[in-house]
Amino acid sequence: MEKNIFAELIAKALQLQERAVANTLSLLEEGCTIPFISRYRKERTGGLDEVQIAAISDRYDKLKEIQKRKETVTKTITDLEKMTPELQQRIDACWDATELEDIYLPYKPKRRTRAQVAREQGLEPLAQILLVQRERDPERAAERFIKGDVKDADAAIKGAQDIIAETVSEDERSRQQLRNAFSRQAIISSKVIKAKADTDEAAKYSDYFDWSEPLKRCSSHRLLAMRRGEDEGILRVTISPNDEEAAERLKRHYIYGNTPCGQLVAEAIDDGYKRLLKPAIETEFAALSKEKADEEAIHVFAENLRQLLLGAPLGQKRVMGVDPGFRTGCKVVCLDAQGNLLHHEAIFPHPPVNKRTEAAVAIQKMIKKYQIEAISIGNGTASRETEHFIKDALAGKYNIDTDLKSQTSTLKPQVFVVSESGASVYSASKIAREEFPDEDVTVRGAVSIGRRLMDPLAELVKIDPKSIGVGQYQHDVDQTKLKHSLDQTVESCVNSVGVNLNTASQHLLMYVSGLGPTLAKNIVDYRKEHGAFTSRAELKKVPRLGPSAYQQCAGFLRIPDAKNPLDNSAVHPESYPIVEQMAKDHACTVADLINNKEKREAVDIKKYVTAEVGIPTLTDIMKELEKPGRDPREQLEEFEFDKNVSTIDDLVEGMVLPGIVTNITNFGAFVDIGVHQDGLVHISQMANRRIAHPLDVVKLHQHIQVRVIEVDRRRNRISLSMKGI
Repeated sequence: MEKNIFAELIAKALQLQERAVANTLSLLEEGCTIPFISRYRKERTGGLDEVQIAAISDRYDKLKEIQKRKETVTKTITDLEKMTPELQQRIDACWDATELEDIYLPYKPKRRTRAQVAREQGLEPLAQILLVQRERDPERAAERFIKGDVKDADAAIKGAQDIIAETVSEDERSRQQLRNAFSRQAIISSKVIKAKADTDEAAKYSDYFDWSEPLKRCSSHRLLAMRRGEDEGILRVTISPNDEEAAERLKRHYIYGNTPCGQLVAEAIDDGYKRLLKPAIETEFAALSKEKADEEAIHVFAENLRQLLLGAPLGQKRVMGVDPGFRTGCKVVCLDAQGNLLHHEAIFPHPPVNKRTEAAVAIQKMIKKYQIEAISIGNGTASRETEHFIKDALAGKYNIDTDLKSQTSTLKPQVFVVSESGASVYSASKIAREEFPDEDVTVRGAVSIGRRLMDPLAELVKIDPKSIGVGQYQHDVDQTKLKHSLDQTVESCVNSVGVNLNTASQHLLMYVSGLGPTLAKNIVDYRKEHGAFTSRAELKKVPRLGPSAYQQCAGFLRIPDAKNPLDNSAVHPESYPIVEQMAKDHACTVADLINNKEKREAVDIKKYVTAEVGIPTLTDIMKELEKPGRDPREQLEEFEFDKNVSTIDDLVEGMVLPGIVTNITNFGAFVDIGVHQDGLVHISQMANRRIAHPLDVVKLHQHIQVRVIEVDRRRNRISLSMKGI
């Protein structure tokens, strides 16, 4: 019954078919993962994608939280012996968290308030007399309540006003009315705390020293910046509607004329508004606006992370990884096609050491000895200088031994510059220590730079996403929600690409649908003991990997040289009999179906529809047979910065330069143009038309052309434009 209500509520909120939502909830309850449901259960979900299924899952979790809260509210009110059938009916029918708290508020246990003290003094009847506003002489009425701690009529009236102030502030109608006022006209204001105005830490918040704007127009990055300034004790941030207008609207519901009682009620409402109601609704809107800003920032971060993880891989090539540096030299590592470390050494081609010829000889020797096919250079300090040096070394511009030069002339490794964000975090991590217990952090960092050229996804999953450098205020948003979103993104990316069962690291395997840290470790341990897997079915022999986990993970794991070619595809083992029947019906093998286009085109998939398997699954199977195990990622392209520009001093307004998008925010995109300081293309400079979000125009690591429109050398800021290029 409860699940039916949840399905109905979620379907209505997300505008989806109730049956599809109900089936999705059932699959989630069975322990199915989002990637598995979206790929292999399309018949049951009506073809819902991962985003829709994730939204269903999130709303389901929220509804379950509300249900738990309703149980607590019901128990508390019942224990107070104040539950009525009407109140119980309202609670049962309520699925809005704010509305539920409004219903509960008058009954909610609270600290001893001024109103509570007045009630204990027996002043509740006087408060009711004042609210009815029929008494012509309220002071005379108040005299009847003078006793104990109530010394005179003024004290009685004051206590009654405290009760009225609290009653009005806890009234659902009052609260909703003020919420409407906040929604329509609330202004968010930020002012600097005078004592901090001239400090260095306050300088970055100078835009917000005296700032105000309508809350509904405040962008997420501005709101998060103000809240960060507030947390650091530099800014004071308030949210407020038109107080006078809001209080007057409130009074209209309670005051019936210009009478002595009415005036006392008006005073009580003013007090309740300032002291109780407005602070409560301001806190509520502060939380709601922060939550909305968090959601936007998390969405941008997740999209950036997705694009980064799905960056084009070089593939299994022999790679030289270079972590550039000036004084400490460049750390160079040589990796085999599987990413294993073969050799490492340091070279010193830059000042102050300047051993360029020796460094060039060392590079040529390593290329020859380890048959290097590509060179990956980190984009940090000395990156441009190292790239120029290595290209010159490859071109033979240094006095290198003639025999060595001739021996390496047949090897022309491609040179790439890759983002090294997070490499230092990885190099000091437990994962890196386990992989390279005998190497120092500089070697581990260079290995990471080399590997992320070969396969960005496999390497970047080892790093906390917050350390990859593609976020917007990632340390200011709700950390639980951020982790949930980023984990979902990583899981989605890993499963959309698929994982080589025989080469994947434990850390990569743990993101595969249905696995996790324990089963991933068990798979790696089994592989070490028994050698490479020869079939997906062999997974069933892995300790603790039961039928449910096998069902969830099998379709996302690949075995390139398996006897059954379907083991290197996204066809799920549960569908193997269908493909085998197709092959049998056309007098060929499964391999023939994969290799022969005519054979595939002769298959009429409608003949293979069953109660469980429909056209969506069969269509996916045929697509997979066409290109089994295909990688959805794009091909890697070489990129070169403008050779005439290497520092911010080389920039001139009007220059058109090649650049790489390094980060995307709500307000624009940061672009590396090779001067050790990223420039900003503001959203207004991205196109000759109005765009909703930078993600509509650019993607992470995209190669673009930009025009320099302003260079602020004092603040080290570069403004760029993509218009008209």
